Amino acid sequence: MTLDMLRAEPRASVATMRAAVIPGPGRIRIEAAPLPQPGPGQVRVRLEGCGVCASNLTPWAGPDWMKFPTAPGDLGHEGWGVVDAVGEGVDDLAIGDRVAALSYRSYAQYDLVEAEAAAKLPPALGGKPFPGEPLGCAMNIFARADIHAGQTVAIVGVGFLGAILTRLATDAGARVIAISRRPFSLELARRMGAAETVPMDDHQAIIARVEALTGGRFCERVIEAVGKAWPLDLAGELTGERGKLIVAGYHQDGPRQVNMQLWNWRGIDVINAHERDPKVYVQGLRAAIEAVSSGRLDPTPLYTHAYPLERLDEALNATRDRPDGFVKALVTFP
Repeated sequence: MTLDMLRAEPRASVATMRAAVIPGPGRIRIEAAPLPQPGPGQVRVRLEGCGVCASNLTPWAGPDWMKFPTAPGDLGHEGWGVVDAVGEGVDDLAIGDRVAALSYRSYAQYDLVEAEAAAKLPPALGGKPFPGEPLGCAMNIFARADIHAGQTVAIVGVGFLGAILTRLATDAGARVIAISRRPFSLELARRMGAAETVPMDDHQAIIARVEALTGGRFCERVIEAVGKAWPLDLAGELTGERGKLIVAGYHQDGPRQVNMQLWNWRGIDVINAHERDPKVYVQGLRAAIEAVSSGRLDPTPLYTHAYPLERLDEALNATRDRPDGFVKALVTFP
């Protein structure tokens, strides 16, 4: 074959996208990855953005079990965007639909989603960010917590999740005691409706304060939303007799020892609020869309930091370090 023949021969073009890859602990690089093609029952979403989840921080730190480099877009699971390709057998979504999606490689320009794991965003949410996974998670946790008017609810840890749950519990008629480390978080809790705020500094002082605020009864419901050992221990101490302790924090750093004597004596119910049924995930997502689009819930002030994909490392570090004023980071795509 001559050089002229090589030049004249048409070449197949391979469509690509920009995607983040984590080659090692605390590092990112942006690569050109093949544009994924939807299979049966799938849609492809051209992403507008993806929230940054605190569950990313353990893989980001590089534990022994983590494998590097990650797949393109890996760890991103809070994406939203516009459907731009539809696989065979998909009838309820069409090209051009704006959706929130439950997918798992959304630190990229595009991601594939099972059609049943995507939910349309109504016109009322047009142009607004919508990290559906954490919002749906908050709705499912709230449902599992079984909160009613007149109850006292302690929320241990006021980040994005704790702030949303503070608003939901307050709107249900509960009296919320918010407990958190940062003064900014305590002020945020007050803005979200908390009746009382307690600095999370001294273990015994917190217990004494909540005991005083509840007349010695402690709380009918306690939601632990940190994912660390001490807040979980504290949450157990704050749960009253026959109350419910709801574990909403994501515990990734090893086993936990709990005060089973106390838990037995008080007869508390312990609820692991992490869902694993995809259908329940989607139920929470749809409930979140309804709550936000109706105006019942406004998470917009909680999206405090935004970064382009090239600065994903800064977004992850901010999620870890929580500078003053930080609640939630979004990675956005122009």
